[in-house]
Amino acid sequence: MRLFRILSLLLVVVAPSAFADSLYQVEMILIRQNAEPLIKSRAAPEDWDAGAPRQGSEKPSPPRLDTIVEKLQASGDYSVLLHKAWEQNLGEQPVKVRITDGQEQFSQFPIEGILSLQLGRFTHIDADFWINQFDANGSVIASEHLSQKDVLTKNNQLNYLDGGHLALLIKITSLTAKPPSAPPSDLQD
Repeated sequence: MRLFRILSLLLVVVAPSAFADSLYQVEMILIRQNAEPLIKSRAAPEDWDAGAPRQGSEKPSPPRLDTIVEKLQASGDYSVLLHKAWEQNLGEQPVKVRITDGQEQFSQFPIEGILSLQLGRFTHIDADFWINQFDANGSVIASEHLSQKDVLTKNNQLNYLDGGHLALLIKITSLTAKPPSAPPSDLQD
């Protein structure tokens, strides 16, 4: 019975840390591939955000991929539509983030989307983004849609999600992981 109490106490102490969320920087770049023909789609549904919290409710973070953005823009092969970075707690439960850019018109934005992230051995990503064009009255007249479901990506490296003429570059970096330590000086000789 005493062993059972000790094991129970140990589980209470250790289990929460195993399932706790950790802080990550999420950085994404939404691009259009200029060489690919535009594919028009239906406009985003009225409940496109599904009640997800808006990006920015977490802490904004300075972007680290500015050189990649500059190279994409300089190439002429891509149009950078959106570049955002923020800090986000991620864990084993999926986290949905609502991302918008531009002036809202009748609950729609020029760029709007949902990013769902879930940590595991790999990070699971679901991405749904719409690029909308509006008429003079503020109604959506044309949309482009990027949809990527259940994509497995590695953390701490740039991942490319190809959606035809639209694509998403995303990098998820742990802000709590310790950097690798340098080898001992006696091994470097």
